Amino acid sequence: MTHYLFEVKTPLGFLVRCTKSYWLFIVSEKHPVLQGHENDIQKVLSDPDEIRKSKRDPNVYLFYRGSKPRWLCAVIKSENNFGFLITAYPTDSIKVGQSVWKKSK
Repeated sequence: MTHYLFEVKTPLGFLVRCTKSYWLFIVSEKHPVLQGHENDIQKVLSDPDEIRKSKRDPNVYLFYRGSKPRWLCAVIKSENNFGFLITAYPTDSIKVGQSVWKKSK
């Protein structure tokens, strides 16, 4: 049985899962700056400011939370009503792509 570090329902209606081992890979190999920020990434997924669809893959979504000059971005691949975390990172801009969801202000 797979044990997830987190499982979060998104505003798009699908669940995003991340295992502890994959999160450790993200914070040790890809983006060490996110060490200890798994709760922040869960918040990005559950309560984003904006969600955009990738230009390259229609099943990949970029979830953003924050404001200028810094956002957190969580990149999710969605398949069969479930999603998995591809990566997450801090960024200074929202990337190009079709906006599919925006928080009401």
